[in-house]
Order: sequence, then C-alpha cells, then structure tokens
Amino acid sequence: MWRVKEFYEPEDFKNETSKAGNIENKEQNEAHNTESLSPSGSLPTVGKSDVDNIGVCASGGRGSFPITSWAEDDRPREKLTRIGAENLSNAELLAILIGSGNTNESAVDLMKRILKDCDNNLGTLGRKSISELSQYNGIGEAKAISILAACELGKRREHEDKLERLDLSTPDSIYTHLLPKIRDLDVEEAYVVLMNNNYKHIKTVRLSHGGITETAVDVRLIIKEAVLCNATVVAIAHNHPSGNIQPSGYDDQITQQVKRACDAMRLHFLDHIIVTDGAYFSYRESGKL
Repeated sequence: MWRVKEFYEPEDFKNETSKAGNIENKEQNEAHNTESLSPSGSLPTVGKSDVDNIGVCASGGRGSFPITSWAEDDRPREKLTRIGAENLSNAELLAILIGSGNTNESAVDLMKRILKDCDNNLGTLGRKSISELSQYNGIGEAKAISILAACELGKRREHEDKLERLDLSTPDSIYTHLLPKIRDLDVEEAYVVLMNNNYKHIKTVRLSHGGITETAVDVRLIIKEAVLCNATVVAIAHNHPSGNIQPSGYDDQITQQVKRACDAMRLHFLDHIIVTDGAYFSYRESGKL
C-alpha cells in the first residue's frame, strides 16, 4: 500500500491551501490596480505640465535642453569663435553673458523672450532695472547686472566712436593728425594710417623707429595691419628731422612698393606724407601717386 502521509497530512495541506490563497489574492490586487490606472485600463496620459516639471519640453524642441547638449556649431561661444561676433544674434550674444537659462529654457531662448518683451530693441533692454530683469525665471541679480553693464558699454562705445572717427580724407588732415606725434623727434619714424571706406580713422600704427636720415619700412607689416582691422584705405607717413620736405629716392621707392602691394590686396592707397614741423609734402597732391 502506498503511503502518502508526507504529502497530504492535514497540516501540510493547510499550508499549501494558504499559499494558493495568497497567490490568488495577489493576482486579484494586481488586476484591480491595473484597472484603476484609467477608465480604459491603459496607462494615464502624461500632461505637458508634468513633463515641464522635469525640465523637458513636451514638444521635444531643442530649446529646452542645455546648450552643452547642442551641436558644437550651434553653441553661441563656439559660433563666435568660428564665424565672429558680428554673425551672432543679439540673443546669442546676451546668452554668452548670462551663461545659463532655466529648467524650461536655454540661455538663448530666455534672452529671445526677454528681447521680445523689449520689442527686440537693445535700447529698451538697457533701460530695464535690475528688479525688472530679475522677474524672469533664470535671471538673478548678477545676470541682470551683466546685461545692463553690456548695454551701457554699447552706449559708451557708440559715443566714443563718434568722437574718435576723424575724417582723414585730405593730406592736411593726415598731417594735423600726425604732427603731435613726430614734430619734435630727432630721428625718422614711419607710420601707417588706416581708414574705412569713408576715410574715417580706424587706427594709426608706428611701423619703424630709425636713424637721422632714414628708417626702414616693411611693406608686409602695412598690409597685415590693414587686414587685421578691416581697413580699406591706407596712408603712410614719415618725418624728416632735417626740416627738408623734399622726398628722397628711397621715399619714392617705398611709395611705389606700398602702392603695388595695396593694389594687389584691393586696398586704396591714399597718400604718402612727409612731415616736418610747419610743412608737409604730399605724393598725391604733387601728382607722384
């Protein structure tokens, strides 16, 4: 006769029954929980506000992600290095200043919104107060100060440009500009005067400091200086400590060399001026250029 006591003793059977009941109850609970997720039994819909709370826009747009996650060609700092500040939008330039946005906007998108509220006018932005700018999420006092400081620098630069952009379209104006620099020198010095298309002064650079009767001029340096500051008009000048304004053979030679170099680089060679205390010689006025 088979003995089955070890499998069906009342106590063992009770334990097995209890386990089966627990499993059944668990399955019923899980079914109930699934049904309670939504009326249709599917997962509940996640709203845009829920997504915004974790800093990701429901539309999946790039603006909600940090700038560091953008392609390098799209990042404002990298773009400035690669193609120059003049090719960035106002929002991109300001984004470089503030450095970061908020959980829902990149620095660029935040500045686009602020500029939109200012009718995309930098003058209006510059008239905002620190407290007004600080009302925007992501703009604290430090960032507000940076924005206003940048706007103020822009206004000051515009004012200074108007004061410093001298009209140097005539030999007399170039002579007047250079005379204070070289009238009292007892050795020769050579200068290049760089201008824009309207003959407005950009910068003046000393090319060489020489001896009593001559000074060396490197034509390549003249072209380099012009290209680096985006000048389109070039004039050169040097002094004659002896007071004699008549050009030497070397003066004629260097004038022609500079003329050929400027022509090759599509720069307008305006003049070569010889400066003395009280008088000057102009190659252009004399018909030698």
